[in-house]
Amino acid sequence: MSKFAVKDEEAAEDWLLSYADMITLLMAFFIMLAAISKPDANLYEQVQAGMAKDIGNREVAKPLQDLKTQMDQMVAGMGADEAVDIGRDDKGLVLNLAAGAMFKVGSADIQPQMLPVLKEITETLSNPRFATYTIEIQGHTDDTPVKTPQFPTNWDLSSARALATLKAFAQLGMPTSRMRLAALADVAPRAPNRSPDGNPYPENQALNRRVEVHVYPR
Repeated sequence: MSKFAVKDEEAAEDWLLSYADMITLLMAFFIMLAAISKPDANLYEQVQAGMAKDIGNREVAKPLQDLKTQMDQMVAGMGADEAVDIGRDDKGLVLNLAAGAMFKVGSADIQPQMLPVLKEITETLSNPRFATYTIEIQGHTDDTPVKTPQFPTNWDLSSARALATLKAFAQLGMPTSRMRLAALADVAPRAPNRSPDGNPYPENQALNRRVEVHVYPR
């Protein structure tokens, strides 16, 4: 009778070998995907959290999602929904700061009412959890040509606005070593500036006039 009990116990543990093989294959599969695909910090965070919950039945930290939640709450609490909208791309978080709220018309002078928003953003990103994240500031315009003595082209205007934003963050305490700068003029619109027959879309053009703050892990 005891011999049969031993055999039954050994048979009952056979599933562990198959389970270990499955876990090994899954790990190899995800390593292969990571090696051949474009890095996507958001997707990686979601997959990591899903695997930890399904396989290990445990929770893992999701700093990008936590950061987005904090930023959403901050924007809503300050009533700045029309000035700031928050999204995500394959690298991390994207804060779109509307140029109409950020700057005086045709200038790179930051409106005083936006400084408290920039201060809150700076304080949130200064949290130790996000202290190693890179902050890339991009200036964008619509496709309407700019030609003034101060800003001869859209490139000049988008560059000046990105630089003004960077300087504002620096004055509020953001280390310059964390920040990057880019000017993209009208080459990366969020929405079409014009219809196929060339008529402008004013709402889209307003959407395209912005400063994007990209926040992502190094």
